[in-house]
Amino acid sequence: MKLYILALFCVCSLVKAEEDERLPNKCEVCKFLTVELQEALEKSSRSKEVLEVGQVLDTGKRKRKIKYNTSETRLTEAVDNICERILQYSVHAERPGSLRYAKGTSQTMATLKNLVHKGVKVDLGMPFELWDEPSVEVSDMKKQCETMLEEFEEVVEDWYFHHQDQRLENFLCESHVLKTSEQECLKEVWKGDMGTKGGVKESASDSTGDEGANNSAKEEEKEEGKTHDAGEL
Repeated sequence: MKLYILALFCVCSLVKAEEDERLPNKCEVCKFLTVELQEALEKSSRSKEVLEVGQVLDTGKRKRKIKYNTSETRLTEAVDNICERILQYSVHAERPGSLRYAKGTSQTMATLKNLVHKGVKVDLGMPFELWDEPSVEVSDMKKQCETMLEEFEEVVEDWYFHHQDQRLENFLCESHVLKTSEQECLKEVWKGDMGTKGGVKESASDSTGDEGANNSAKEEEKEEGKTHDAGEL
């Protein structure tokens, strides 16, 4: 009986999240575009490969050698299908602002899947196999990402060849894409579940001795036995 009640709470929470569904704004699109592109470039940043460009002609000219790290080839490979990676994101409706977009399963969906695995029937109006398909929000972000990348392609190239001393987010989003009034999401940083949202409060000081450790343990025991309402799921 408790499982069915919990399932009902979770479904209600998910329905509320769907009611709150909205399309990503320009700030959020630019933020995650730069996150993915920066990450793709960092994966190839340690390559010591040297490329040979040009052809040996009858004149006897030799091919020009350039480092892969500073080559146009590296940028092209990083940009290729970069917006497809946006589809790996999920909507975490329990989080504020741009933090609602993150890779991995949301708290609500994870709880619902756990209930299904325990044998509880959960009806979301779609087959279980489609639960992990990209949402409308994420699909729209991917489309906006492609449009933005095409529009600001030259800006990205300028950053890559001349301004890598600056963060891509600052150079592209703050300096070229967004107005000052549109940059609020760039300040939002995920710090994990804190406060009353399922996180256990840390002790104020590590020097409180055994008494502090015991109090912390009691807090954890209380947290484990706590019943969460639908708003926290």
